Amino acid sequence: ENIIYEPGVTYAPYKNDNWWEENQPEIEKSVAAASRADVIIACIGENSYCETPGNLTNLTMSENQRNLVKALAATGKPVILILNQGRPRIINDIVPLAKAVINVMLPGNYGGDALANLLAGDANFSGKMPFTYPKYINALANYDYKPCENMGQMGGNYNYDSVMDVQWNFGDGLSYTTYNYSNLKIDKTSFTADDVLTVSVDVTNTGKVAGKESVLLYSKDLVASSTPDNIRLRNFEKVALNPGETKTVTMQLKGSDLAFVGYDGKWRLEKGDFTIKCGGQTLDINCTETKVWDTPNR
Repeated sequence: ENIIYEPGVTYAPYKNDNWWEENQPEIEKSVAAASRADVIIACIGENSYCETPGNLTNLTMSENQRNLVKALAATGKPVILILNQGRPRIINDIVPLAKAVINVMLPGNYGGDALANLLAGDANFSGKMPFTYPKYINALANYDYKPCENMGQMGGNYNYDSVMDVQWNFGDGLSYTTYNYSNLKIDKTSFTADDVLTVSVDVTNTGKVAGKESVLLYSKDLVASSTPDNIRLRNFEKVALNPGETKTVTMQLKGSDLAFVGYDGKWRLEKGDFTIKCGGQTLDINCTETKVWDTPNR
């Protein structure tokens, strides 16, 4: 297989903290090279930067780089979009043009080797998005937003520039295989702050290649004296599975971990209902006793 390399956008030589400055784009050269290829791997992102000199006033990816991807997609060849960046840059106008998106972030000296192994299928993707990736510069959301913090456009909202939406959710991530979750169990459906809950779930590799799955355990406080978070990550485990293999993943959760800081600045675990969620599976549990304490919840 032939690999054709043609940079359409490059960075200017470094001087006076101009890490962000790009040379005159040569997009037409990349498009000409793409005409001789079967698949386009479009790498965009940021130049090297460090600390304060790398600060930005706008998260939108540069126009040159977005125009490069648009021109490459216009060839009709499938585009695999690679994001090499130290923070989530806004790319909502080019994401629909890509068949797949790989966020390598800032991977270090051997990041290229790792990416090549993944693209070739010699290794399988297993990462999950460790933050909520924004879709718009004025809509930075956390995964644990309050129920009142509406996601999407509210009807009758005057400010149509303020759409609360995300590009990718916290915990998103695909691989060359698929996984199925079943048989979610918990050893106590009623608990107090002093209890330790043991949660288990069966995870099956339902695809044709081996992979590793990050199993994420969430909780949700249904009613509280202060508006509870929509959802919170409480524990996680990564499990390796061969095709067709099933493993039971077991995690522990302290009752006190489900507490929150109240208006008085104290930790509070309040009597009431909670939901445990893992891989689309849910369980309802109940706290039977309210407890309030001052010490840090560690």
